[in-house]
Amino acid sequence: MSDAPVSRGVYKFAVFALAIGAFAIGVTEFATMGLLPMIAEELGITVPQAGHAVSFYAIGVVVGAPLITTIAAHMDRKLLLLCMMGLFALGNLASMLAPTAGLFNIARFVSGLPHGAYLGIGAVVAASLVPANRRGRAMSRVMLGLTIANIFGVPFAAALGNMFGWRSAYALVAALGVLTVIMVAVGVPRVKLGAVPSARGEIKALGRVQIILTLVAGSVGFGGMFAVYTYITPTMTDVAGVPSVAIPWVLAVYGLGMTAGSLIAGPLVDKSIERSATGGMILSALVLAAFGAFTHIAAIAIIALFLIGISGSMITTALQMRLFRESHDAPSLSAAMNHAAFNLANALGAWLGGIVITAGLGYRAPAWVGVGLCVSGLMVISIAIFLRRGGSPDPSTRTSVET
Repeated sequence: MSDAPVSRGVYKFAVFALAIGAFAIGVTEFATMGLLPMIAEELGITVPQAGHAVSFYAIGVVVGAPLITTIAAHMDRKLLLLCMMGLFALGNLASMLAPTAGLFNIARFVSGLPHGAYLGIGAVVAASLVPANRRGRAMSRVMLGLTIANIFGVPFAAALGNMFGWRSAYALVAALGVLTVIMVAVGVPRVKLGAVPSARGEIKALGRVQIILTLVAGSVGFGGMFAVYTYITPTMTDVAGVPSVAIPWVLAVYGLGMTAGSLIAGPLVDKSIERSATGGMILSALVLAAFGAFTHIAAIAIIALFLIGISGSMITTALQMRLFRESHDAPSLSAAMNHAAFNLANALGAWLGGIVITAGLGYRAPAWVGVGLCVSGLMVISIAIFLRRGGSPDPSTRTSVET
């Protein structure tokens, strides 16, 4: 087993290999939203029923992230990455071949199981290949695959689906999964396992009020974005009048918003985690309200979608840092639960959005559901902040003298 740091060439190839897997995960997580009408038509179900596939994938992440992280705590990291990406490829291959809606949902659930474990462990492996002062950069470069997926991969999958049918998009993702397995097997060195905290100790740490409230805030508050984005294709075509061939460009706008939000969130979170979290949820609620009110005007709807991407990145970054601050002695499981919380938001938003559409309230209605979810998340994080006052101060606001 190699000691860190490794040579620059080995490091670059290993991070690239891990980022390809993150890219594939980003594509499969969000591509379904752009393909819902086609999936519904071929499988003989309604668009809200097709939206259940989004929820099943998210539930797979919620179940798989903590379960796999806990069970495989002592497993060789490289072998675990290979197993996770192999399962991911099989799940997407099954999605491509599924003949019925029920089997498609099961395949999406299986595809989601390795999501959180792969991203969390992949980032840790990348960090282990470089000196301590470059570990944050190494982890961010693996996660860059997710960002690039939303700018290029998801729109490309939507365009591919329009040209060759929705199943071709999942074939693409399955192929990316196989490619990642090969690249990880060839180019990622084995790394030494550090001291592994006991599962009982990590679970106990996650029982703290601040951690629970942060996870709940993410599970609820981030659901507002998914209530809208899950049904973005029929909303933009049926309400905003955007041609279906232009949907890949609409999805790219959201990806650009996420990227811009990530760049904005960093400096804001450095100044104050708490203000960034509350500000992100307030912005998200306002933008979702604007989207719901002006969806029929395509230009405004697209601008609002860009801003939804920005606010979403602000929320996730702030809550990730808050969770990291509050759970320093439960690193593995808290990282997994962070992915689980945001994917629970995915499932909740998609489910509630589908309910209001099925009730006959139209494709504007999910935006108002999203406003309610954002306000609920804002209330939860506000309670967490209130309870924390009087305890230790926000580390991000300490001066250099204090630290």
